[in-house]
Amino acid sequence: MIKLICSDIDGTLLNAKRELSEKTIFEITKLKDKLPIVLISSRMPSAMNHLQEQLNITNNPIVAYNGGLIIADKKIKQSTAIPFELVHKIINLNQDHLHLSLYNNNDWFAPQLDHWAERETKNTKVTPTIKSNNEVLEVWQTSHTGAHKIMCMGKAELITKFYDLMSKNFSDDIHLYRSKDTYIEIAPKQISKRSAIEFLIRTEFCLNMSEVMSFGDNFNDIEMLKASGLGVAVGNAKEEVKLIADKTIENAKEDGVANFLNAYFKRGISFKNY
Repeated sequence: MIKLICSDIDGTLLNAKRELSEKTIFEITKLKDKLPIVLISSRMPSAMNHLQEQLNITNNPIVAYNGGLIIADKKIKQSTAIPFELVHKIINLNQDHLHLSLYNNNDWFAPQLDHWAERETKNTKVTPTIKSNNEVLEVWQTSHTGAHKIMCMGKAELITKFYDLMSKNFSDDIHLYRSKDTYIEIAPKQISKRSAIEFLIRTEFCLNMSEVMSFGDNFNDIEMLKASGLGVAVGNAKEEVKLIADKTIENAKEDGVANFLNAYFKRGISFKNY
């Protein structure tokens, strides 16, 4: 019996315009009073809140930064960041001057308003504070503030070079996700979307992972889909994600999640079987 739905956002829940379609809003709104629906993403909280509002699920928890920040009842329940010292080392390794955006809670610091920052602003509806990496380090140094996420963006060949360099130096300390060949998302090693769901079902919902339905499309969704009672990959997911999923559905651009939810729960009398 499914008692909790968890869904990734980008590449999974949003359409070609990087928005929630009317069908997705309709299907999730139908279910919101029957079981909790949790958005779980690499995004910062403020880039998720407006989607929660559209879906009318603002009373539900959100999981930001791939599990690095868990918020429930409008309060931070768990926060795991890349330590300040490690952030400093990563910045010092950036000899090719790739774009490194630094995130902590709802703060997004971009080194300049270049086309990378403009693209993220368009996609997430959030505007960064323009501040160099070293300026951010100066602000964070006193309190030893860490980064919930570091987003690295640049030419594919330079991104590959930087990825290999970080893998060699920090493989025991950080997760490295390449959502595109021009992106690297850097997160603390000890967290994942799976660990975030396990935290929520233990502290907020009193459920088992077997009662969780999850949706995803990328490498950072694999652990979550494998651990869930029903792990669902959208049709546009990476092949590695499809291989471990219990089911593959239509593409995100074709309202795959909405169509699946409608089919799964259409009998209405029971959530036990599909």
